Amino acid sequence: MNSISVKDVGKYYGRKNETVALDKISLEVSAGSIFGLIGPDGAGKTSLFRILTTLLLPDAGEASVQGFDVVKDYKEIRKIVGYMPGKFSLYQDLSVRENLHFFATLFKTTIEANYELIRDIYSQLEPFNNRRAGALSGGMKQKLALCCALVHKPEVLFLDEPTTGVDAVSRKEFWAMLKRLKQQGITIFVSTPYMDEATMCDRIALIQGGKIMSINTPYGLLEEYSSPLWGVRADNMYQTYLDVLQYPAVSQCHTFGAYHHVRLREGAAAEGLESYLQTKGHSEIEIKIISPTVEDRFIDLMQTENKYLI
Repeated sequence: MNSISVKDVGKYYGRKNETVALDKISLEVSAGSIFGLIGPDGAGKTSLFRILTTLLLPDAGEASVQGFDVVKDYKEIRKIVGYMPGKFSLYQDLSVRENLHFFATLFKTTIEANYELIRDIYSQLEPFNNRRAGALSGGMKQKLALCCALVHKPEVLFLDEPTTGVDAVSRKEFWAMLKRLKQQGITIFVSTPYMDEATMCDRIALIQGGKIMSINTPYGLLEEYSSPLWGVRADNMYQTYLDVLQYPAVSQCHTFGAYHHVRLREGAAAEGLESYLQTKGHSEIEIKIISPTVEDRFIDLMQTENKYLI
């Protein structure tokens, strides 16, 4: 059973619709799963989230949440979803408890009624109950926003870039919380620009320029990367990068961590690249086979569609 269904949805901005935010995209999200929408800023993630939470009207196609149409049944959808926008949008002059009480009242419930759902998160906020929301740290603001999105026990939770701007520890804690929420049967649709967070999802969609490039499980997405990927490093990494780009047998190169990730054209050997780098005066050369990441697959897809130039 699918909680979310999107069919050929399009969204355009400008007087003549010259700016394409969503280019007839389609996807489905299974009930009780964590689905990730992965892509950089400006890819169309927020536009899709606003359509699914009935804050924007689609210009083409159709979409539904829990079987309710986002246009015809918007009132029903608003009762059953929780939405955490990318920008902190709670009342900064209200305290932690006042914000929670306000959102609970909107949905005609109380904090106590659904306390079990938010207990793990709210227990970290309770010591700051009387602190104004605007005075919280980034990680605590994130937890408060999640509590407010959950206080009415939604069936589907929409999280638009919830970990942007928070530290690595808070990001890890946040994803641990999402896994616990999933165990309670809540469908979670989350967007993020962080490729490493894709592995936390059951299924992911890679989006760029308003188009879905691939939908798969994290493992299945990496299996799509068919050719060998080489990790290359040397004494002068910046000059190594420039020289690798000039090697005719290289079809793709980008820097990731301590290595340049290099893809060679069919039939080319790594030994040839090593000899070439030696002729360029490089030392301490290391070339080895590495496992591709989601980011590698993303860049590979962009290059395939001629949207990424090396």
